[in-house]
Amino acid sequence: MLNDKTILITGGTGSFGKCFTKYVLTHYNPKKIIIYSRDEYKQFIMQNNMKEYADKLRFFIGDVRDKERLQRALFGVDYVIHAAALKQVPACEYNPNEAIKTNIHGAMNVIDASLDSGTVKKVVALSTDKAVNPVNLYGGTKLVSDKLFIAANAYAGARDINFSIVRYGNVAGSRGSVIPFFMNKIEKGETELPITDYRMTRFWISLEQGVELVIKALQDARGGETFISKIPSFKITDLAQAMLPGCKMPEVGIREGEKLHEIMVTTEDSMTTYEYDKHFIVYPQMVWNDKQAPLPGGKKVPDGFSYSSGNNTEWLTVEQIKELLKDVTIS
Repeated sequence: MLNDKTILITGGTGSFGKCFTKYVLTHYNPKKIIIYSRDEYKQFIMQNNMKEYADKLRFFIGDVRDKERLQRALFGVDYVIHAAALKQVPACEYNPNEAIKTNIHGAMNVIDASLDSGTVKKVVALSTDKAVNPVNLYGGTKLVSDKLFIAANAYAGARDINFSIVRYGNVAGSRGSVIPFFMNKIEKGETELPITDYRMTRFWISLEQGVELVIKALQDARGGETFISKIPSFKITDLAQAMLPGCKMPEVGIREGEKLHEIMVTTEDSMTTYEYDKHFIVYPQMVWNDKQAPLPGGKKVPDGFSYSSGNNTEWLTVEQIKELLKDVTIS
């Protein structure tokens, strides 16, 4: 599917972009992958680390806030992966205008430039659990971004293009998440790992699983779907014991903008959610064309169904977490 295709990744020097690029170059034979981002140094590092793929890679300095630059970068592109965003919750709270410019206005620019390109066939936007029932500005901006990408299908008209969403929570080992936080304390020789709330749970997803979900969306999306992986949950207290067995775990209180559980499917979403072997798909409530029927192989979830790390049916034990930690890369 990706063979001989040109793919552009916004925010392509981030953890996802680097993993996606290596995955595609390993499993497919794309014509070209364009890394679109605003940090020249990160592009320089990525370029040096992937010299063996130099003939397949192109690096564009650009910001999703700049529609004209996006339009130039999208010339001849087949698929767009939108990963660029301001993601740090405190930074978004302190700089709300900047979060809106990147996460909302930037999303609109990606949509408009893709619609006007004449070549783009599929756009997949990365979402987050924080966009579901948002309690902070970052989540609020990503909720708006999700709605914009879903509604973009209404403007496709006769164009052969569709827009879809991929939603997952914090990737294991990602910057600012709990694993590197605990690891830093352990490396300093500390014997306590603070827990914000003993009830707290999270989903476990690796970067490669996130990439595979995006590939799934590129393969199957018809327009407006939100793809969500079926993955195991873990308790934060179990993670602490897996990383530092026998440690003390003082409860320090939940932080501003933090949730007890990662929510992926709400009870309101259940009306249009279908369950498949390895994932859920939330279909749009609005239907714009005859392509938007549910994909085969799925089963409608019961009304009132929800899917969160707190009500999951699959849980990791401390021993299973220890094994998974062996493969975690801090990114």
